[in-house]
Amino acid sequence: MKQKYLKRIADKMLDDALEASGAVLIEGAKWCGKTRTAEERAVSKLLMQDPDYTGSYLKAADTKPSLLLNGEAPRLLDEWQMAPVLWDAVRFAVDQRGESGQFILTGSAVPKDNVVGHTGTGRISRMLMRTMTLYESLESNGGISLKSLFDGTCDGDGMSTLTIEKLAFALTRGGWPASVGEKESVALRRASDYVEAIIGVDVSRVDGIEKNPSRVRALMRSLARNVSTMATLRTIRNDMAVDEDSLSEKTISIYLNALRRIFVVEDLLAWNPAMRSKTALRTHPKRHFTDPSIAAAVLRVSPDGLLRDFNTFGLLFESLCIRDLRVYAQAIDGEVFHFRDKSGLEADAIVQLKDGRWGAVEVKMGAKEIETAAENLKALQQKVNIDKMKEPSFLMVLTGTELAYRRKDGVYVTPVGCLKD
Repeated sequence: MKQKYLKRIADKMLDDALEASGAVLIEGAKWCGKTRTAEERAVSKLLMQDPDYTGSYLKAADTKPSLLLNGEAPRLLDEWQMAPVLWDAVRFAVDQRGESGQFILTGSAVPKDNVVGHTGTGRISRMLMRTMTLYESLESNGGISLKSLFDGTCDGDGMSTLTIEKLAFALTRGGWPASVGEKESVALRRASDYVEAIIGVDVSRVDGIEKNPSRVRALMRSLARNVSTMATLRTIRNDMAVDEDSLSEKTISIYLNALRRIFVVEDLLAWNPAMRSKTALRTHPKRHFTDPSIAAAVLRVSPDGLLRDFNTFGLLFESLCIRDLRVYAQAIDGEVFHFRDKSGLEADAIVQLKDGRWGAVEVKMGAKEIETAAENLKALQQKVNIDKMKEPSFLMVLTGTELAYRRKDGVYVTPVGCLKD
C-alpha cells in the first residue's frame, strides 16, 4: 500500500516556482521525497528509472528528445540527468510554449560538467529539497514559527512533547519520508542501507570515477566524528588514519565533492557580518551531513547508544537542528550560517533573510547550558555594528527540553519540538 503523503514545506515553494517559471528543477538527496512531492503536482510523468522503459527512453533521448516531453503540464521528468539532453530540450520547449508551469525535473545527483548546453537561466528555476523536518514528520507541534520570530509577533510560549528518548530516535531514523511512522528496527536498517548504497555505488557513479569503498567509509566516519565542528581537510586526513591509510588532502577534496554532488554532505558556511571592532572571524565551514541519521548510521550508533554518549548526542542534535533551520529558513527566503571569532565567541546558527534581517541561535540540548548560551548571544549582539547592519530580529536558544518561553533579557528559549517555518 502506498504510504499516505505527509505535507511538505516544499509544496508551497514548488507551487510558487511553477507559477513563476516555465520549468522547475527539484534537487536533493536520493530518497528525500522529491519524486513524491513532484507527483502531487504533476499531471503526467516520465520515470527514467522505470526498468521496463529506461532503454526505450534513452534511445528516444538520443534520437528525438522532444518525444519524451509530450504529456499534459506540468509534466514530471524524474531523474532527468540519466539523459542530460532533456535539459536543453526542456529549455527549448519552454521558449516555444511561452507558458509557466510546464515541467518539473527531479534529480538526486548533479550531472557531470559540460553535459548541458545552456544554464536554463530565466526558464528553469532551481529548488533544493532536504529531508523532512520534525514539523513535517508531525513530531514538532509547530507552536513557534521562524517567520513570527522575524516579524516580532511571537510570544515565545509553548510546550514540546518530544522527550530526549524521542529525539534520539528521530535523529537516528532521520527525515526520510519512507521511514517516518516505521518501527525502530525498520527505520534504522533503512538508514544503514542508505549509507551502504552511498559507499558502494552512488559516490562513484556520480562522476564516473571509481572510489575505494573503504576510503569512502573512512572519510564518512571522520565526517561523522567531526560533525558540527570546523574540521579542516588536514584534521579530517589525520582523523581518517584511525580507519585507513592517510590520503592526500587533494584526494579527500575529490571524495568530498562527489558526496556534495549526490547531496550527502552540506557544510554550513561562516557568517561575515560588519563588526564594531576589527575582530578576526573564523571562515571555515562547519561539517554537516544532509541528514543527521547518515552520521548516526556511519558511526553505527542506536538511540540507546546516544543516550549513553551525550557528547556524540549533542553534536548530532546540533546537526538535526541545523537541518530543520535550513528548511524553515528556505521557506521564508532565508539562509543559515554559523559564526565564530578568534576569541571563541560563537553562534551555532545565524538565520539571515534576503532583506537583511537576521537572528542568532545557540543549540543546547539541556537546560543547564541555557544561561551560558544566552550570555553568548547577548555578547554577539553587542559586537555587531548596527550602524551598518540591522539589530537582530531575535536571539534564541534552541533546545532539546520541553518548555518554551521568553527570558527577561528577551532571549527566546525554544524546544526544537515547538519550531516550524
